[in-house]
Amino acid sequence: MSKKSLLSLLLTAALGAGILTGCQGTASPSPTPASSAGKDSVVIAMDTNSEPAAGFDPAFGWGAGEHVHEPLIQSTLTVTKPDLTIGYDLATGYSVSDDGLTWTVTIRDDARFTDGEALTAEDVAFTYNTVKESSSVNDFTMLDRAEAVDETTVAFHMNTPFSIWPYTMAVVGIVPEHAYDSATYGQNPIGSGRYVLKQWDKGQQIILEANPDYYGEAPTIRRVTILFLEEDAAFLAVQAGQVDLAYTSATYSDQSVAGYSLTAYRTVDNRGFNLPAVPAGTDAQGQAIGNDFTSDVLVRRAINIGIDREEMIENVLNGYGTPAYSVCDQLPWYNPASQVEYDPEAAAALLDEAGWTLGSDGIRERDGVKAELHLLYPSSDSVRQALCADFAQQLQELGISTSIEGVGWDTAYDRAQSEPLIWGWGAHTPMELYNIYHTSGDTGLAGYSPYANAAVDSYMDQALQCTDLETSYELWQKAQWDGSTGVTQEGDTPWVWLVNVDHLYWVREGLQVAEQKIHPHGHGWSIVNNVDQWSWS
Repeated sequence: MSKKSLLSLLLTAALGAGILTGCQGTASPSPTPASSAGKDSVVIAMDTNSEPAAGFDPAFGWGAGEHVHEPLIQSTLTVTKPDLTIGYDLATGYSVSDDGLTWTVTIRDDARFTDGEALTAEDVAFTYNTVKESSSVNDFTMLDRAEAVDETTVAFHMNTPFSIWPYTMAVVGIVPEHAYDSATYGQNPIGSGRYVLKQWDKGQQIILEANPDYYGEAPTIRRVTILFLEEDAAFLAVQAGQVDLAYTSATYSDQSVAGYSLTAYRTVDNRGFNLPAVPAGTDAQGQAIGNDFTSDVLVRRAINIGIDREEMIENVLNGYGTPAYSVCDQLPWYNPASQVEYDPEAAAALLDEAGWTLGSDGIRERDGVKAELHLLYPSSDSVRQALCADFAQQLQELGISTSIEGVGWDTAYDRAQSEPLIWGWGAHTPMELYNIYHTSGDTGLAGYSPYANAAVDSYMDQALQCTDLETSYELWQKAQWDGSTGVTQEGDTPWVWLVNVDHLYWVREGLQVAEQKIHPHGHGWSIVNNVDQWSWS
């Protein structure tokens, strides 16, 4: 059967099962496209992985975690602006004590939950104390407790200073203390946000409707239908005119669909390889750790400048991406010193300097040992597989014998301690740097790949201890490179970053998607952060 025929059957089955419009799996007529049904609704196709398995409960990942986004149904204290600085939602202001251990936040007095009850500081304190105790996604060990000082003032008492707390406040949706049950809330959420969850047909769709009692500007788009479809089915839904916006990938970027345009949004959704920075050995549990080849900083630097990122973007991403030089390109805490130029001659010179000279077979060797690397990629991700293969080919051209292997995530984390693995990162918080590069007290090495630098640790620790967010940005930048040490090309280079993957969407003609923040890792809810501001022309 041809791919086109198979896709036709998939969409036919999806429509028959009510995926696009049905209730509880009951078939119903196909919707009139939003562009002709009215000027206040949209139908959006998202990846099936975007459906929140634990429901719409902030304590269990809704709005947070790997795919950070605004929770829509709930309000947050702060928000991130398009330039990733901090703005206000429920909060009207905040301050931090001189020792960094108390954050005092004032909140507006006109917010109400959709059951009519007023939202007060008690609800804020309850939410944060609940999330601290039960969150399965975010780390709240820095928080001791939240306390309602009065109806519009909440105090966060910290175990340790945490300068980037405003970024945490931007992803925690506030729930009502009087109507919260962890067993049921996620299925029937009550919030104070821009939208109300009107319907959820699990495995198929959700429908959001504008909250008539929302304290802010009323949403222009009053009804949002989100379908959870595999990529092939999403593309077929576009061809059938059943959706107004649908996610897609570079695989479909050479297609064209009448009435739609392919739109690319910039991201910090990066792909890169860890390069184990210590010699091969085993840890206390007997697990393999380190890599004799990549433990040489000259080798790591050679790899970093010997990779043609633009070629990868053209060959693997069909042009839809940007070169990546760090885990935080373009964000306020990014250090431009991370950027490098592609220079294969200089890369070869570094390998020569390290003693890895070309043999007659085109593979470098030193003291009778071949220059070899075994690269890992997640077997479930075809894009990472293609990037891994391209990376391997470029390393071969540098004289490094390279093999690749697809692995499951059940073993990938452990194996990455000794073998480079292609990862995906990128978040709206500097903690991404900390999580990747900071050492653990248990091992004295970073968690995702063995690496340690006391100066890098110190800068990040100082950044978290700051009471001023702007000052902390400078310290995060110094952790990347301070003029003499760091994680950039002239420093330790414990990771090599390849590309930031554009997020691609088919957008129906006439739909005006509001200005997007740079998207983090994860091709999902970020696109609808400001769906209330979209419009039709």
